[in-house]
Amino acid sequence: MMKTSIIFYGGINEVGGNKILIVDGDIKVLFDFGVSFMLRDKFYSAPFLSPKSGADLVKLGILPDLEGIYNFDDLKPSVDAVFLSHSHMDHSAHISFLKKEIPIYCGETTATILHALSEVHPTNVEFNLQGIKFRTFRTGDKIKVGSIEVIPIHVDHSVPGSYGFIIHTSSGTIVYTGDFRRHGLKPELTWDFLYTSAREKPDAMICENTNMTEIEFSSENEVMAKLNSLVRETPKLVLTEFAYADIDRLRSFHEVALKNNRQLAIPLKQAYLLYKLSSDPHLTIPKLDDGSILIFRKEKKKYFRWEQEVMNLGESISPTEVSKKQSRIILSMSFFDLSWLVDIDPSPGSCYILSASEPFNEEMEIDFSRLLNWLEYYGLPQYHVHVSGHIMPIHLREAIKMVNPRKIFPVHGVYPRLFSRFMGDLESKVIVPEKGKAYEI
Repeated sequence: MMKTSIIFYGGINEVGGNKILIVDGDIKVLFDFGVSFMLRDKFYSAPFLSPKSGADLVKLGILPDLEGIYNFDDLKPSVDAVFLSHSHMDHSAHISFLKKEIPIYCGETTATILHALSEVHPTNVEFNLQGIKFRTFRTGDKIKVGSIEVIPIHVDHSVPGSYGFIIHTSSGTIVYTGDFRRHGLKPELTWDFLYTSAREKPDAMICENTNMTEIEFSSENEVMAKLNSLVRETPKLVLTEFAYADIDRLRSFHEVALKNNRQLAIPLKQAYLLYKLSSDPHLTIPKLDDGSILIFRKEKKKYFRWEQEVMNLGESISPTEVSKKQSRIILSMSFFDLSWLVDIDPSPGSCYILSASEPFNEEMEIDFSRLLNWLEYYGLPQYHVHVSGHIMPIHLREAIKMVNPRKIFPVHGVYPRLFSRFMGDLESKVIVPEKGKAYEI
């Protein structure tokens, strides 16, 4: 029998940066290849101090030093395939550096989101999808890569199109959760994954353990109720920021706006992403052309082609126009658009709702001290209304007990020893992985 091993090149003692290699005899398959914000931010501060090349990132230890996988070496491909669990940058961004001959598999929605993001962001060294052709899958597909068979099963997370994987190898079965939760709007997706995983009686489970401290025990429905209360009691402008691809949160704000006789104004980039996702029959996406959503149009002399395209899809609104109808608008604006507050000039009685992890998470970066300076200047009290995209510890414990793998490898978290102790009385053996070390299943 061929030996099967798991090697972790990222996601160890950090949130994100997952890079997991499964080796089955001569077959090698990577699961996720995301950016490690923790390692990158030790050396770089975009956009002013940015990487020059992928080779630089290898030298600095931000990318693993692996031969035959990168587009900047001349060796034959040494990896047979890559599978992406979802589109968040900490799981997907560094596929930009991989050889174009290596097949990259992902969900249809993930491919749509990544292509849309690549169109609205200036091409840079770290995120460049030019030449990448995704091979897409849906739940239950069986994908053979040599001796390895991969079955993707949908899970609920803070971005649509998220998957866990059941991985059959010569030596046994491995389950990889990706990022998942039970407290979102579609817990049934995660239950599908857990029930299917349990039936496979896996030898190993690679599971996220993001939420181990400072946990906000809530749900997306509770978030919507809190947002509704805040908006109802705010007489003037409601400003907010949430991740572009968090469609659940977008729907929550959209519904709250409708209930309170307001319109939701969203940034051009988010509107473009909605436009691209609107053709997916499995997603319920608010329409851009029914008047309930406005497209926040920054005033400038020249617009990119994609900006012109999206502004033609619905009604747009400028900062000056927002200023004139503050009691009728919920405005979603990114941290990098705060300079438009000068034109909007929020009236007394306005507020700001941060609807993401603070001050930073896998999907967005916020310079929190500068944000507070803007809020103080314009008299905007800041509320934090959010629920995590990651499973709660009690739910995770129940999930592991249900799946009952022989071994557990915690990833995507900074408290693996806390996790290990918390799961200590379960039948599964917890192994806290070390980066670059091979573990046989």
